[in-house]
Amino acid sequence: MNRIPVIDMTATGRNIDRLRRDAGMTVRDLQAVFGFSTPQAIYKWQHGDGMPTLDNIVVLAAVFGVTVEDILVFKDCF
Repeated sequence: MNRIPVIDMTATGRNIDRLRRDAGMTVRDLQAVFGFSTPQAIYKWQHGDGMPTLDNIVVLAAVFGVTVEDILVFKDCF
């Protein structure tokens, strides 16, 4: 049986946090980019408690100047 890749939410969250810091941005800066009324969604992404939608991942990649593949971390699952 083929292995099916699954997104590692915790590792992906760490990537988002690292990329944000590397870009010199605060959580509030990202909140403004997305027009969110509160920063909770971004904190959830960074802690691996939630995932950005696909369109938000594309925006993150553009904001950070990276590819989508640079943000997502996969693990194999049966």
